[in-house]
Amino acid sequence: MSAQESGRPLRSVEPEVSVNTENTSHTSGYWALLTEDALASPLTQQYIAQYTTRNGLHAFKLMLDRGQIYLPFIKQEVMKRGLPMDLAYLPIIESSFTITTKSRSGAAGLWQFMMNSIAPYDMKVSETVDERYDFIKSTIGALRKLENEYKRLGNWEMTLAAYNMGLGAVTRIIQKTENSDYWELSSQNELKRETTNYVPKLTAVIYILSQPRKFGINSWRDKFEWEAISLPRQVSIDLLADETGISRELLRRLNAELLFGITPLDSNYKLKVPASHIEQVQAVLERKELRLIRYHYHVVYNGDTLWSISRRYGTTIAMIEQHNPGIHGRYLKIGETIIIPAFGDAPPPPARPVTIPQNYPGTHIVQKGDTFWSLGRQYGVDPQELAESNGMKMDQILHEGRTIKVPIIE
Repeated sequence: MSAQESGRPLRSVEPEVSVNTENTSHTSGYWALLTEDALASPLTQQYIAQYTTRNGLHAFKLMLDRGQIYLPFIKQEVMKRGLPMDLAYLPIIESSFTITTKSRSGAAGLWQFMMNSIAPYDMKVSETVDERYDFIKSTIGALRKLENEYKRLGNWEMTLAAYNMGLGAVTRIIQKTENSDYWELSSQNELKRETTNYVPKLTAVIYILSQPRKFGINSWRDKFEWEAISLPRQVSIDLLADETGISRELLRRLNAELLFGITPLDSNYKLKVPASHIEQVQAVLERKELRLIRYHYHVVYNGDTLWSISRRYGTTIAMIEQHNPGIHGRYLKIGETIIIPAFGDAPPPPARPVTIPQNYPGTHIVQKGDTFWSLGRQYGVDPQELAESNGMKMDQILHEGRTIKVPIIE
């Protein structure tokens, strides 16, 4: 809906920057969207008016503040590829520079990647790591995607439309209409509503950022520097933050791909830390006696499974298996202790009563029809405890003639 259609006055704005209407060359550092057609669009005018109100500029500044730890890297990658600088600010439209954003449709991270679109861009997702939230990998992936689609479509407006609604959908519209002009297709309602608004929103953002002084925006913030370092061991980023004086929030935002805040057992993984604290981080990592992961110690009780334990502690089966070598694929023993990484500052769950298997002194010769359930009743013991004491599972068949250990009945 345009501003005129909604009854709101249309604010007239004139760009202070010169507009090159033929600015479609593949050179770095230019604003590709500041064309006469783009700025003449009622939707673009509407969004410029919306974003330059007092509340709009306040929200705008907050988004730029969130983005300042990512923007230097994003701009560097844009320039390196010779792409228009407009693309560096696309996360404002996609995620408001909130790196942990996840849409209702499942798109995640600064660049809002869907699971089905990450395979070509070296991003992986597991129970503990989601690289759609990795600002390095997602930025490189998004720019590669945009660059490839630009080569197919030939103009940035339709490339951005494809980023929003999918290359296949845009290609079909172009084939059907024999037209690849975004503004004409928008005016003819050939694009879905979200996509019709998508480029005007980004154009409004670029218009404001092309003349930040006019709107009281400080676009010359101090450059944030960080380094990616290899780790000699797993660490909890919260504990590392506490030991080094780094803000927990900052370290989490730099490493948002760590879903549980614990680095993986992967020699290729690199943790991103502020360059200002690199010496403190290295000093802490060298202190071998310093434990950088907290653990809960869980004593297995009757009925426990890896799944139930993982749910109880808010972790994953893979994480439990990773910290308890040899536990995978075998039956949990009542009374054994397993370690579980503790996330954040949450206290361990309350302990439950545990029955420790006994070394029974008596023997029983298995008869036809015997089960651990029937023998448990006969000897007055828990059937699972009886099975465990004989190194067996509750559902194992007892073969006639086998000798098993049982309590001596007085």
